[in-house]
Amino acid sequence: QVQLVESGGGLVQAGGSLRLSCAASGRAFNSYVMGWFRQAPGKERVFIAHVSWNAANTYYADSIKGRFTISRDNTKNTVYLQMNSLKPEDTAVYYCAARQYSSSYYYMEESYDYWGQGTQVTVSS
Repeated sequence: QVQLVESGGGLVQAGGSLRLSCAASGRAFNSYVMGWFRQAPGKERVFIAHVSWNAANTYYADSIKGRFTISRDNTKNTVYLQMNSLKPEDTAVYYCAARQYSSSYYYMEESYDYWGQGTQVTVSS
């Protein structure tokens, strides 16, 4: 029903910035809550950030809090992840995810209904 396509990944030096985008299909984007997850090589996929349907609420993992910002533009059916002060440990495949309506378990990947294919972010030292 919903298709998610991430973009904006790439290679960046430590301390640099990237902005990831996730474009969503469908007419009901405004009703979906959105999340970002990442999976480093050899590691499990972990929660990064979440934004409510109207962007009134955002939540972040401690590992990136203060450096990353999640936002959305419902007129463009797009959610963003602005990543600043990147570190080598931020190297991972980044995924966006969508869930219909809110959830108390926004930090769990099992809570999301739709996933993008991911975009690679590599941070060099």
